[in-house]
Amino acid sequence: MIELRNLVTGYRSGGREKIVSRGVNATLGKGELTCLIGPNGIGKSTLLRTLASFQPMLEGEIIIGGRPASQLTSAEMSRLISVVLTNNTSICNLSAFDVVAMGRMPYTGFWGRLKPKDRHIVNECMGLVGVQHLAEQMIDTLSDGERQKTMIAKAIAQQTPVILLDEPTAFLFYPNKVAVMMLLRRLAHGQGKAILLSIHDIDLALQVADKVWLMDEKGNITVGTPAELCSNGMITERIKGDGIQFDAENRSFHVKV
Repeated sequence: MIELRNLVTGYRSGGREKIVSRGVNATLGKGELTCLIGPNGIGKSTLLRTLASFQPMLEGEIIIGGRPASQLTSAEMSRLISVVLTNNTSICNLSAFDVVAMGRMPYTGFWGRLKPKDRHIVNECMGLVGVQHLAEQMIDTLSDGERQKTMIAKAIAQQTPVILLDEPTAFLFYPNKVAVMMLLRRLAHGQGKAILLSIHDIDLALQVADKVWLMDEKGNITVGTPAELCSNGMITERIKGDGIQFDAENRSFHVKV
């Protein structure tokens, strides 16, 4: 669904370039849940923003559905990729229902009225994520976790073949983290969506993901299944520290006390 060819991400300012990641080659497959993991501050969010065309790539190619992303219009992108970023929850003065309904804009237009079909999709997506009971509440009165789940419902309501999420489980209690991850897995497998999310819950990612993009401090990405990355030692090599022990067979970390 998405192919990255020698992608270089970063920023241009005042004639200068700040490279965040270089030479990224990876494929985001249809019907797969892919987790992007790695230390803080190494460019995971920058990569997601670049894939979503929120910021330009520095070099390389991004191919979406067989077409270069540079040739796609914003209207076409809105029907191909939906995005949940960590700063998307700053919306205010709208109900949770209204926020999720914003996901229907590619089909109704900015000032378009919701048809019964759109309302049904919005209600269905809120129910899938477990926020239907919050429909009439103002978004800025919700907890961090409730707002995050509302934004996930908005992305699902957009009905795109690709969903990108930046730390979607960051504000959730552990049972809710698992529920969201299993929901995303069902969407990928059941509806053939290509889903990529960054996540710091590595144990959870290794147990639920179909593929893992493992990013290091230099922005390099190693791609593999959880089983492959656990058995070849890449997880242990990239994620280590005093007091941490990794159980490759069970794909889990333990604290040595």
